[in-house]
Amino acid sequence: MISATPKQVFSHKNKYMNIALIGYGRMGHEIESIAMKRGHKIKLIIDLANSHDLNEKNLLGIDAAIEFSSPDAAYNNIIKCLEYKIPVVSGTTGWLDKYADVVDECKKFNSSFIHSSNFSIGVNLLFRLNKELAKRMDHYSEYNVSIEEIHHTKKLDAPSGTAITLADGIKLNHKGYNGWCTDTEKAELEVPITSVREGAVIGTHIVTWDSEIDTISLKHEAKNRKGLALGAVVAAEFIYSRKGIFTMDDVMGF
Repeated sequence: MISATPKQVFSHKNKYMNIALIGYGRMGHEIESIAMKRGHKIKLIIDLANSHDLNEKNLLGIDAAIEFSSPDAAYNNIIKCLEYKIPVVSGTTGWLDKYADVVDECKKFNSSFIHSSNFSIGVNLLFRLNKELAKRMDHYSEYNVSIEEIHHTKKLDAPSGTAITLADGIKLNHKGYNGWCTDTEKAELEVPITSVREGAVIGTHIVTWDSEIDTISLKHEAKNRKGLALGAVVAAEFIYSRKGIFTMDDVMGF
């Protein structure tokens, strides 16, 4: 049962925070705008040109870091913050082969960390619905599932982290699937993911269960980056006073 309500998720009762913003592209600018509207201060901005400024001196007085950089830089950015006990919210994908190392370092330095392939409140509701539907569909072998994700041409990774998270949710709740594959390398018992890169599409994800007689679909279409930015700031508000490893399920109250 979903226990979180929109009012609970969006309400802000924590103290106002001093935030380090790591990555200052389109998402970084959107996060800055949302954070300031919620009363927080952006005390440090780190991007490619000043990556050396991510150090102990500049992190003094920082309550939380929000990290949306690049797959190559994310791991080192996160570790540096955790080393100085700065809670980290990371939305960068493409580096998760080192996730277990980050968990170990977070515990070592007694800090806090949350990563999500997508911080959008709507997408996290989609993740929840996707798991529930997969659990129900486990009883109906006549349906086959597939995922399609559509993004702008500048997105670096494919499939998207969100699509992979959806596939993992199916795998964990349906005995007929044990992983995922691309649509060009279809394999038995794996969820096929089709990745499309076109125009300036923010992000669309569609989970389709298809049979000979009908089709059931779950779809999320982002209209802008505000949902992602808001979710990241809400996650920072959630973890800055806590210790440990968290997920958006914790933030959402699932």
